[in-house]
Amino acid sequence: MSLFCIADPHLSFGCNKPMDIFKGWENYTDKLKENWNSIVTDKDTVVIAGDISWAMKLNELKPDFDFIENLNGKKILSKGNHDYWWETIKKLNNFVNENDYKTISFLHNNAFLINSTAICGTRGWILENKNPSENDIKIISREACRLEASVLQARKLSDSIVAFLHYPPVYDNYECESILKILNDYNIKRCYYGHIHGKAAQYSVCGEYKNIDFNIISCDQVNFTPILVEL
Repeated sequence: MSLFCIADPHLSFGCNKPMDIFKGWENYTDKLKENWNSIVTDKDTVVIAGDISWAMKLNELKPDFDFIENLNGKKILSKGNHDYWWETIKKLNNFVNENDYKTISFLHNNAFLINSTAICGTRGWILENKNPSENDIKIISREACRLEASVLQARKLSDSIVAFLHYPPVYDNYECESILKILNDYNIKRCYYGHIHGKAAQYSVCGEYKNIDFNIISCDQVNFTPILVEL
């Protein structure tokens, strides 16, 4: 029962926004399916850390969730900045139940125990400039609260906790201090994130930073192959 993770599949079976137009994304859904099923078994779990589908509403989402449902293993989904279809957890769970999806769950103000490891996370946020707007401050505060709520649930499950975010808490010379503080305050040593693509990944932080091991897991940065978190 291994734990894997990946981010940013950007599926678009229900809408006309294929990623194949970008270099390196040619036939990416076929590649993702083949690579995923070659290493993930039905006993395993995969965290998908945001930007799951280009669907704008739930009624466009079903073809993408059909694709995810038919991949091996259980899937734990968290929100990305392009997941405009993301509704309340009640509506999302109703959608899953109505369509009889058996392998899809959502990470939002909660936590999951996989073997002896607790999974927590949220979307996060990143600033486009050094002068945050009032809206930026509000969003960062909200995301920090959501992360802490998730961490507190995780602590009830295990002392071993791994965090999954969509936005990187650190990138180039930027730090999201509120998110980093929570990770450090609760002694979380591993954090996986997505969002960053293409040449922009040269500025991503991978490896240990302020006592936390960071790893980028955007689809195009991991060759459309889920990354092993632990066996």
